Amino acid sequence: MAAPQGTLGASKQAMSTIRSARPLLALLGALTAAFAVACGSAAPTATSVVPAAPSPAASGELPPSGGTPDGPAPSPGAPQPSKVEPDPDFREALAAARISTFAWETDFSLHTVDYGTIFSGGVGRDGIPPIDNPTFESVTEAEEWLAPLEPVIALEVEGAAKAYPLQILMWHEIVNDEIGGVPVAVTFCPLCNSAIVFDRRLNGVIYDFGVSGNLRNSDLIMWDRQTESWWQQLTGEGIVGTLAGERLTFIPAQIVAWETYAEAYPESEVLSRATGFNRRYGTNPYVGYDRVDEPPFLFFEETDGRLQPKERVAAVSIGGADVAFPFPVLAEERVVNHSVGGRDIVVFYEPGTRSALDTRAIASGKDVGATGVFDPVVDGIKLSFAFEASGAGAIVDEQTGSTWNILGKAVAGPLAGTELTRIVHQDHLWFAWAAFKPDTVVYRGAAQ
Repeated sequence: MAAPQGTLGASKQAMSTIRSARPLLALLGALTAAFAVACGSAAPTATSVVPAAPSPAASGELPPSGGTPDGPAPSPGAPQPSKVEPDPDFREALAAARISTFAWETDFSLHTVDYGTIFSGGVGRDGIPPIDNPTFESVTEAEEWLAPLEPVIALEVEGAAKAYPLQILMWHEIVNDEIGGVPVAVTFCPLCNSAIVFDRRLNGVIYDFGVSGNLRNSDLIMWDRQTESWWQQLTGEGIVGTLAGERLTFIPAQIVAWETYAEAYPESEVLSRATGFNRRYGTNPYVGYDRVDEPPFLFFEETDGRLQPKERVAAVSIGGADVAFPFPVLAEERVVNHSVGGRDIVVFYEPGTRSALDTRAIASGKDVGATGVFDPVVDGIKLSFAFEASGAGAIVDEQTGSTWNILGKAVAGPLAGTELTRIVHQDHLWFAWAAFKPDTVVYRGAAQ
């Protein structure tokens, strides 16, 4: 979801006023309408319209085959029983909320979150249009329009690799795709800098996702076209509708510099700008949004003061434990051998990837670097890693002296060609991760 530049620099005093006077959200909605028009969609009103009764889709039955105006035909599969109990007071809760339910065929009696925590982002359903039929081009072709340090989402599944440039995801937020035989949703929420990939399969059904137009803790809320349930992007959890309480499976992915990806996967595919939409690809509508000390947009809780609100962190959740590795600490150490939830991991950091949320031209954004999180065990042997600052600087393992890149591939030495197993992580802005994972441990450095 996007906001005009004036609102992005709102002071903490203004945000406090909004917290105590939610009717002002209507004004925020009007302000964000400017961006909605630019995206080809009008902003919804901030009123709640409670449906008289759930439709067949809302009650868990899949829509008929053949597709809908909103997207392609749903995949076959029997509906599953809901994991949550219906809320008998849901109508009252919706009436007091600041979201629109007009035209939604969603079972709003089923929800796992307080409706008061959901807010309109200023655009309607799919006002920011997902890409349902992505086209791809070669690395050579993409080099004509991608700058060397521009950020892309690097995804490798079952030996197949694809790159999804943030200059495109910025304007669409979701790509429904398939890679290595696996149906995936490649998602990006600019307000949280959260690039997350999900397996679109759940209980025997392949789901297609869109942008609901709503936010929670400033994070994108997705919706699926099969049941019109709502999904929290950052957690992958169904929060409203028939699939409330379900969770999507995360697939490991990284944000890295284009030149890093192109060197590692020269024969792979790159998401094309031939999307069928007229957007200003390569430009950033959120100029200056990732200034670390600025308050986030449409976030009404107190931020976790352990870090600056928009400081980037490499966030990891394993075995019920959550750890955040701040980018400034990673930039100093470059390699962190650590344990999360009883599992050994290694975190790599490499400078040379630009921010997509800084300057108007993404190719000119500040250098924020890139991270990778991996299992350090290779062929049953746990490797320990270090950064050798001499010469050009390199990440090496102490057992064999092999050199590794940010993608977890050994590029020189006895283990050349070996790949570490990727561990799911995301490079979030701190405020968003902390809002959903308040018990997160913040890594402060090896000396502490």
